[in-house]
This record gives sequence, C-alpha cells and structure tokens, in this order.
Amino acid sequence: MTTVRLYSRQNDKTLPMLRAKQRIINNPLYVRLHLGPDADLFLDAYYWFTEEASKLCPKPADVKAPIWCSISESYCMRPIPGTVVYVLEVPTDQVIYFDNLRWDYVLNRIYIPQDDADKAAYDKHLKALGVSSPWDFFNKYPGLYPAEEDKIRRSWLRCFEVDINKLSPYQHSGNLWEIREEWVKKIVFPGQPIPKDDERL
Repeated sequence: MTTVRLYSRQNDKTLPMLRAKQRIINNPLYVRLHLGPDADLFLDAYYWFTEEASKLCPKPADVKAPIWCSISESYCMRPIPGTVVYVLEVPTDQVIYFDNLRWDYVLNRIYIPQDDADKAAYDKHLKALGVSSPWDFFNKYPGLYPAEEDKIRRSWLRCFEVDINKLSPYQHSGNLWEIREEWVKKIVFPGQPIPKDDERL
C-alpha cells in the first residue's frame, strides 16, 4: 500500500475525538462557527465540493464535510494556541487532490476557464449578454440565467483536474473524509516545529 504525507491544522478539541473514536471527521457546524457571517457562502461551496468529491472517492455515511490538508510542510499553517497540526501518512487512494487557485473561483461563484482561449471566448460571451462579470449570475441575477449558472457549476469540476505527478504545494491541496488514528504519525503543538516532508518520523 502506497501512502503520502499530509499535514492538517485542526482545533485542539479534535484530540479527545481522536482518542475516543479513533478518528476525526469534520462538521459543517464547525465551518459556521469559524466563519460567522460568511459561513453560508462557504457552506454552499463545501456542500458542492462534498457531493462532487464523493464521486471520486466514496465518503463514509456519517461524514458531511471534507478535511483540508496541505501536501507539504512548507505550506502548512503553523499551530497557534487552540490548534494542533496532525502529520499524517495516508493511503493514496484516500486523498482527493484539488487545485487551490481554481477553488477560489468556486468560492466566488465564477466560471473556471479551461485555458486562455476559453477565457477569451467566455469574456466575449459575457459581453454579448451585457453581463460584466460571471459573479453577477448568482448574485445580481439569481435564477434569471439558469443555463449560465449550470455552465458555471459544471466548470467548477476543473478544480479536480490535477496531475498528481506535478503537484505544487502552493497550488494544490489534498482532502480527506476523515483522519484515522492509524494515519497520525505526529501531533505538533504550538511552539513545536513541523517535520519536513522527507523527515523520518
């Protein structure tokens, strides 16, 4: 079984969950509490991500939201008071890779172009419609352009188009449905260094 190292900063309240249940799972409530007034926008994107990602890697029935992980120590958020970093060795078939830069398009509810030519064609299409930004379809004119909304949503699938042989810590992340106890190789507390990608644990 091949594995990959991932890093995930989580609230330290996950520690008793790990001890009691031998696993950690995410909950949309945590997102709502963390993000406050922006939670609805993020949760809509999370729900979309969960539905589409589950087609790529089936999720456990009790899981409602993914767990974000960094693919490299260099881009892992450092532990601050109230948090820890889990250093994981995860079976490769349990990881859902995605493009962080394209994920921003999903969060902003805009079209992800396939390439520069597609972007130019889409910009021309918007101009012909008299729409200044794809953001307007969901925010200024919700429901008035269902075909355009559908086209945008279908384009979001491009955030999963990742060449796993050319992963960049800056551009890509890996998501999990759960953190299993046997995957946890080290728990890093505030003030402690995070092991490097090639450091033996």
